[in-house]
Amino acid sequence: MTKVSVIGAGAVGATCADVISYRQLTDELVLLDIKEGFAEGKALDIYQTSSLLDFKTKITGTTGDYSKTANSDVVVITSGLPRKPGMTREELIGTNANIVKNVTENVLKHSPNAIIIVISNPMDTMTYLTLKSSGIDKHKIIGMGGILDSARFKGNLGLALNSRTADIQGTVIGGHGDTTMIPLTRLATLNGVPVSQFLSADELKKVSDDTMVGGATLTKLLGTSAWYAPGAAGALLVENIVRDQKRIMPCCVALDGEYGQKDICMGVPVVIGKNGWEKIVDFKLNNEEQDLFNKSADAVRNMNDVLATLNL
Repeated sequence: MTKVSVIGAGAVGATCADVISYRQLTDELVLLDIKEGFAEGKALDIYQTSSLLDFKTKITGTTGDYSKTANSDVVVITSGLPRKPGMTREELIGTNANIVKNVTENVLKHSPNAIIIVISNPMDTMTYLTLKSSGIDKHKIIGMGGILDSARFKGNLGLALNSRTADIQGTVIGGHGDTTMIPLTRLATLNGVPVSQFLSADELKKVSDDTMVGGATLTKLLGTSAWYAPGAAGALLVENIVRDQKRIMPCCVALDGEYGQKDICMGVPVVIGKNGWEKIVDFKLNNEEQDLFNKSADAVRNMNDVLATLNL
């Protein structure tokens, strides 16, 4: 029997819970929110699709009662304010840091062995905060951002190549920010063939640039943060954990010398399984890519430094 809890029943959390439910990734799913009746309503709405989509996941909602999340194997944290047009992820630090720290403490009271997935923004800093404030094994704390960024990267490549995204391999590493993520165009392939054989340098640069501002583009169009792809990305990470799939996925994890960085959480390729992230995979970056990664790390550290001023 597996149990997954999603904290935050907003658009991202509800989408994540919906995908987890209809893909039957867990026996029991709990959706929690602080807004009265909100999680209960979302859970009931999702449950009522079970006869239409033919799944048997048990899903319940609760208003702030963390005891309902007890003994969760995986907990997904989506809590916090979403971005508004013109707002950077960094501007959310002050508000969301307090929320994420409180959520983490409450989660671990009832599920001390849970693997924690962080989706809240700014994701690299919120993952780092979760690591430092929780004291649990670093392998059990995973930021989702690289999976989402890579999905957007492959989507943009698919449009440029006029090809199915399922035939494309592409990875984004670094920070989960408009100026800190690094789409690895050199390593991207279409059915095993480097995409550089199909796209010019200018076309690849446009794909990379569009990927980096992918979140901001959607925020401008929607008036708030995106939710379908972020929610699905969180669910995919849950799937790889609960089904022990050992897939290599780009996730925000704690670095201790890997990729030349320490005391920081950033997006790198990792093997994901039932124990969380199991090992970091070295992609052998070239000098230009490593330089970009180092600059990304500097920007993430600047965000992390804000935590020291918040008296958390």
